[in-house]
Amino acid sequence: MAAAAPATTSSAAARPSSSSSFSRQSDAPLRAATVSFPYSPRPAALAAGARASRVSPVVVAAGGGHQRLMGSLTNTQGLRFGVVVARFNEIVTNLLLQGALETFERYSVKKENITVVSVPGSFEIPVAAQKLGKSGKFDAILCIGAVIRGDTTHYDAVANSAASGVLSAGLSAEIPCIFGVLTCDDMDQALNRAGGKAGNKGAEAALTAIEMASLFQHHLA
Repeated sequence: MAAAAPATTSSAAARPSSSSSFSRQSDAPLRAATVSFPYSPRPAALAAGARASRVSPVVVAAGGGHQRLMGSLTNTQGLRFGVVVARFNEIVTNLLLQGALETFERYSVKKENITVVSVPGSFEIPVAAQKLGKSGKFDAILCIGAVIRGDTTHYDAVANSAASGVLSAGLSAEIPCIFGVLTCDDMDQALNRAGGKAGNKGAEAALTAIEMASLFQHHLA
């Protein structure tokens, strides 16, 4: 004989559920089920840290007084940017450049604080980025290009050289060099990332450049 279900405080028959509990009064033909879900309150320190991060780029972490340094997207006064853009696959790189320049303008970066340098292809981007970085005239360098896979291994050589070269340029110049070079299988993928359904990666790279330039200028100088 099956054991009787434990009585509830409202004399309702309880039916266990893996994710919620339901109750039905015995004296009514049908009532809406009451559903309860387990609730995990957000830690107070975590909520306070989230509030602080919206107010100030310096956040004091809980339990030890550590500081978390962050760049700002709103304090762009005086920030100077170099943009190195490849002409190869210009139909794509022009759209990426347009997205980047519109983003700089939207975040109040003055036009006279932006220098655009055109180079033949993505392979030539790193050396120009390093030269700009070492000039001491810029707070960040944004590198824009598009490498599209073809029938040979040329794609791999250029894509890998561009990525490692931009990284090396930033480390050598000791300023942020932002990688905004698309590496795509075909032209459709590239166009989708240059203002199509996947957004504009040039605009996204410009946001990264602003945040990193702010971080270096205000906190890591």
